[in-house]
Amino acid sequence: MSTGPTLTIQGVTKQFGQVRAVDDLSFTVRPGVVTGFLGPNGSGKTTTLRMLLGLAQPTAGRTLVDDRPYVEHPRPARLVGSSLEPGFHPGRTGLAHLESYAPQVGVSRARCREVLDLVGMGAYADRRVGAYSMGMKQRLGLATALLADPPAVVLDEPANGLDPEGIVWMRGLLRRFAAEGRTVLVSSHVLSEVQHTVDEVVVIARGRLVHASSLADLAATAEAGTLVVAADRARLSRLAADRGWRAEPEGDGLLLRGVTAAEAGAACFAAGIELHQLATRGEDLEAAFLRLTALPEAEAA
Repeated sequence: MSTGPTLTIQGVTKQFGQVRAVDDLSFTVRPGVVTGFLGPNGSGKTTTLRMLLGLAQPTAGRTLVDDRPYVEHPRPARLVGSSLEPGFHPGRTGLAHLESYAPQVGVSRARCREVLDLVGMGAYADRRVGAYSMGMKQRLGLATALLADPPAVVLDEPANGLDPEGIVWMRGLLRRFAAEGRTVLVSSHVLSEVQHTVDEVVVIARGRLVHASSLADLAATAEAGTLVVAADRARLSRLAADRGWRAEPEGDGLLLRGVTAAEAGAACFAAGIELHQLATRGEDLEAAFLRLTALPEAEAA
């Protein structure tokens, strides 16, 4: 397997009437790593992937697979395999579904069976898709994406409907693709589904880029927190407001974000607030992701 293509989103905007679904979005997906494309539902992920694959046209900007748009490649489906909101004829078997795509990508019937075995669906090749579970349909969608053995794969919410064993299997498969030098872009609205799979993250909210880095660098943005339990919680709340600390109720106390235990303890001592507990709390990756994608207070009101 040769090195996969670089995928580029360059200043892309997509307008639907008065709604701006994607807003001046730019990022790059490199081969040899798994890139997570993350954001809440409705943040513009699927619209962006559709533009990358030539299924929708940007209002402004451009998307590239290496040096040209996807549709300008001679055999684009052999270059980038994708699974975006896959649709299946319920009366077709899984094998028949793949055979309907085989001529488009230039592969044989034997390859259709081979890829069904690869995704763990060989035993269900002759079962009608209408009888498949959601997880089985996800695997069939992945089989469709892999039909031409492409050097790049783009998958939209591939973990939906998979059981824990299936998620572990998917993780191993995508990690192997990246190790082979392929380009892997996988979207999700839940970071915890992909945090053990991805190397790099692109986070969007409301159609705009809010963060792009390695997963390790995202983890480094996690804010320290301090759990404070005081004899007088009302006084503690007023102190937090006076100091401009972000405070979240937790049990009998407050979780103060961006404040060290030493800072909180010193401020409470100076204010004469009796403390019953003072403990450092870290912020997990999911909390950091939710903070990045949260609506600003003005928009949430």
